[in-house]
Amino acid sequence: MITPLLLCGGSGTRLWPLSRKSYPKQFTQLTGDDSLFQASAKRLAGDGFAAPIVVTGSDFRFIVTEQLAAVELGAAATLIEPEGRNTAPAILAGALMLEAQSPGALMLVAPSDHVIPDAAQFRDTVQAATAAAQAGQLVTFGIRPDRAETGYGWLEMSQAATGDFAPVPQPLQAFVEKPDSATAQVMLDGGQHLWNAGIFLFSTTAILAAFEAFAPDMLAAVRAAVEGAESDLGFTRLAPAPWGQADDISIDYAVMEKADNLTVVPFGGSWSDLGGWDAVWREAGPDAEGVVTSGPATSIECRNTMLRAEAEHQELVGIGLEDVIAVAMPDAVLVAHKDRAQDVKKAVAALKAKGAVQAETLPRDYRPWGWFESLVVGSRFQVKRIHVHPGAALSLQSHHHRSEHWIVVEGTAKVTVDTDVKLVTENQSVYIPLGAVHRMENPGKVPMVLIEVQTGSYLGEDDIIRYEDVYSRGQGAKG
Repeated sequence: MITPLLLCGGSGTRLWPLSRKSYPKQFTQLTGDDSLFQASAKRLAGDGFAAPIVVTGSDFRFIVTEQLAAVELGAAATLIEPEGRNTAPAILAGALMLEAQSPGALMLVAPSDHVIPDAAQFRDTVQAATAAAQAGQLVTFGIRPDRAETGYGWLEMSQAATGDFAPVPQPLQAFVEKPDSATAQVMLDGGQHLWNAGIFLFSTTAILAAFEAFAPDMLAAVRAAVEGAESDLGFTRLAPAPWGQADDISIDYAVMEKADNLTVVPFGGSWSDLGGWDAVWREAGPDAEGVVTSGPATSIECRNTMLRAEAEHQELVGIGLEDVIAVAMPDAVLVAHKDRAQDVKKAVAALKAKGAVQAETLPRDYRPWGWFESLVVGSRFQVKRIHVHPGAALSLQSHHHRSEHWIVVEGTAKVTVDTDVKLVTENQSVYIPLGAVHRMENPGKVPMVLIEVQTGSYLGEDDIIRYEDVYSRGQGAKG
């Protein structure tokens, strides 16, 4: 059995405004009905695969659980990083946990934001690498290149791949840093190089030996973080102090480029890391004019252009555009030349510098119990739509500076106001006076939606006193 290690802690700034720090690209539906994370989990499930270990940040722990449950999967463990430290510490933590449970087990490391349409072909490629991994090799998977890409690192094989790029393991000659365009073209023409996908297969014995040899200080720090980890509602929170002592470094730099037991296996199928809007345009399958539209978007005499609208009540129209990326969200719009797709992160940096909340936060704020979004904001009032999952409950709380009026528009709410507990159904409402201890719950089997009208002198999300919370959160978070 192979245990997948799914890495899903990144922020995905190059796909702003759809992907933001509060809800990064791996959890969004970019190319189909499933999120990239869900598609990754499904791709690595079934015969030959154990339940995955997931490594993510605290803000995403409930999103991970909810999205896995939606595709009828579950994690063997979810490790919570106190802070992002790149891939080396994350992979090491997963290896240490798996080694404690199943010494010498095989672990497949996979980012959760890649697109691999042919899941069966990819699984066959992984199976072709198992013998090498069981023999102690550190196996990396290389992608068949179809262009002189400068945005990826490359892998140099010992010999050219077969014509169909069959998954035949061979010694890895070298890692190649992101090249310039001329170098990339030479490697593409030579047929002896692959794109580095950042996907690995190895036994826990082999990878821990590699860390012992090449990164012993990191091994000590991460081992202490794992040994000092605490269980929290089924999640495993790594100990913050030792975790902070681990270097912020990729697995390539920390271990792989120094090891001598490296094997590469070519993958000849389609693959993308969706590292920019140009990649999304490419994966979406442009029409004969090179145009891709998504959502309520209309193209008129455009060429090599992507128009993507995310809100159902908006209309995005492009006329006579060429080589343009346009992405419209309810609170932000991106318009960029397709050749500048990799510079979108500069927009995020500029927005952060001016203090714009759109830099990192979506209008819809996801919580363990569901989500909420602001519909109207005034100087002393705010109107929100709140969606509560079946069986979920917000915390028992009160506010210093605001009162609230709740109107149920879908489902049934169980409402607590001080000592009064009652059911509130569609078209009914309830008033929450300033200072009252209150809670809303969804006791039903369908989502419950209500409109919340807040009035008061201060409407910030940190105006909260929390008394009970089934999700073990502290003060200052809505719900």
